[in-house]
Amino acid sequence: MLASVGTWLEHFHGPVVFLLCGGLVLAEVGLLIGFFFPGETAALAGGALASLGRVNVLAMALVVVGCAFAGNLLGYEVGKLVGPWLAAHRPLRGRNTVPRAERLVARYGGPGVFLGRWVAVIRSLVPGVAGMSAMGYAKFVLFSMVGAVTWGTAYVFIGYAVGTAYGEVARRVGLCASAVVGVVLLVVVLRLLVRRRRGHAPALRAPEATQG
Repeated sequence: MLASVGTWLEHFHGPVVFLLCGGLVLAEVGLLIGFFFPGETAALAGGALASLGRVNVLAMALVVVGCAFAGNLLGYEVGKLVGPWLAAHRPLRGRNTVPRAERLVARYGGPGVFLGRWVAVIRSLVPGVAGMSAMGYAKFVLFSMVGAVTWGTAYVFIGYAVGTAYGEVARRVGLCASAVVGVVLLVVVLRLLVRRRRGHAPALRAPEATQG
């Protein structure tokens, strides 16, 4: 999925990349698309594109962190307002991830919000569950911020490191391939020259034999 998303995002530059990556991270939690699209994919792709010079890596990290935090706040409000209704309808109805998110928040409280940020799918549910459980808003904001900063920064820079390493490997492979092609061409040319010299050698020696 990361490869396909990265290929799709390669067609865009600058602000559009920020908008797409940030929007996907925000929508993962705020609009519950985390069931179909993990937000870390967009964060990793954003970091990888930064390694290619499409965007600034620090700016990308700020965008991802900000959108992750905003997504949590939106998810909290959605859970507070219509959480029980959403839990009774698709796509949440019957999902075992909902009870898992509820147990995480019930057992750990604020730290559970931080921990949930690192678990795919659960990440999209924890803010809403926190809103339904009437967790204090200040506590929720604190742990959401810590989670967003650490998670967003980590994934963007992991994507950046992977993109940089891939580019270096591709560059080295390209140099090696060029060297191999050059050697092959040199060998072919030398063999042709040797064959031509051998082909002309009898014609040069024949007159000398006649004169003797």
